[in-house]
Order: sequence, then C-alpha cells, then structure tokens
Amino acid sequence: MDGARGLRRTGDHWVRSSFVITFDTTTGAPGGARLTVVQSSPDVSLDTWADLLGADLSVVRAFDGDPLPALDEVGDGLLVLGGHLSAHDDARAPWLPALRDLLLAAATSGVPTLAICLGAQLLAVAGGGHVEVAAPPGREVGVTRVFWRREALEDPVLGALAGGDAPVERVASAHGDAIVDLPPSAVWLASSNMYPYQAFRLGSALGVQFRPEASWASLAGWCDRHDDVDTAEVLAGFDAHAAEIADGGRRLVESFVAEVRAAVVRGSVSA
Repeated sequence: MDGARGLRRTGDHWVRSSFVITFDTTTGAPGGARLTVVQSSPDVSLDTWADLLGADLSVVRAFDGDPLPALDEVGDGLLVLGGHLSAHDDARAPWLPALRDLLLAAATSGVPTLAICLGAQLLAVAGGGHVEVAAPPGREVGVTRVFWRREALEDPVLGALAGGDAPVERVASAHGDAIVDLPPSAVWLASSNMYPYQAFRLGSALGVQFRPEASWASLAGWCDRHDDVDTAEVLAGFDAHAAEIADGGRRLVESFVAEVRAAVVRGSVSA
C-alpha cells in the first residue's frame, strides 16, 4: 500500500484494490442527433462519459492529425475536452487557433457546446478573456469545493448541479493554467477557493474548469505527470468523495444531452 487507503502501484500505474463506481448508461445520445467531440491529448478522453453520451458521436482526435470540422459539420452539439497544453500553445498544437474559432462560432450560433478544462480556457480566450500559464496560487488537483453563483441555478445545464435539495459541492480538478479574466459578455457561474472562474457561459457554450468526466484511473495518471503532486493523497481524497463526484459528472452529462435534445426539437419545430 502507498499511503492512501486501498491504493497500490503496479509498475507505473496506480491500482485501486476495492472501489467500484457504476453509472446509469441509459441516457444515450439524442435520437437522430450527432455530437462532435474534440480531443487534444491521447490520455484525456471521454472517459466515464463514453457510454453516457451514446453512440452518435464524431470524435475528432486533433492530437493525431484529424482535421477540425467547420461549424456546419459539427452536428447538433459540440464537446471540447481538456488536454496537456496551454490555451496559447499554438506552436505545439497547430489546431488550437481553429479550435478557438470553432468554439466562438458555436457559442455565438446557438450550437449547444460544453468545453472542459483546456476547452474552457480556449473558450475564454476566444471570447476575449485571458488565461494565465502556471497561474498562482498553483496547481489545482484533486477534490475541489465548488461554490455556485445565483446565475448557475438558472443555467440550462449547470442548474442540474447547482439547484435542488442536494446541490453538488465537490468536483474533481486537474489544471495548472487558469482563467484570470472572463470574456466581457460571459456569465460567471461558479468559483472555488483557489480560482474564481470554475464555470461560465458564453452564448450557447458552457465552460467548466473542473473535470466532470474524469475517472479515478485518469486522475491518477495525470497526477503522476507532475513531481509536485502527491498522487496517493489526491486519490485518497477522491475516494472520500467519489460518490458525489460521480453523481455530479452524471448530472452534468445528462443535462448537456438534454440541452442538445431540446435544440434538436426546436430545430424540427422551426423546420
């Protein structure tokens, strides 16, 4: 065992000896709808959301050279994942300028969009906000206490986490860069003790700095990339709040899928 309850190493990987999280996989993608998912790092995937989003997905592996779609090729919704990059890393990741443009176009055209971690930072920059690389007070990794603003209660997606009798209070995080200024027209939705901008909305796009899709195993791998992170300590904290973290992730993906469904229905009625 390595410090945290139920943890052991196998080679370069962390293994949890006895803890299983299950999800209700009946959500499914909207019938007849298509979601485009943009992935910027090979180990930052849909993760626990792979089944919850359903099968009608077009996954663009930008890190592997897949071209980004034009706005009219996105389909009915856009999901931009995180990655081990800076929002300004255009030299390392030449697809980032086009991805920022796509995010802004989707946000201003009514396409339901969810941008996670790096995705949220790219959305902020695209809309005129600012992201600081290696921002003080430092890396935010592991369980994060999130504080919802009043505006989150009315958000079509985040309302499912912020409202009701049992609002989600803890989420998983893994980032070193941070949004330090929101776009001028953005709606501020949530904060944490370390960083003010945990969630915001820009038009039809929702950006979240935390990691609602992340599994225990993915978080372990991301922690092991950094010498200044105590992986065992982070995972022990994750275990302590695993049920709430999983519930928040499920609520968020179901709410996003519902938003896409509603947009499809509105489009059908309009047509």
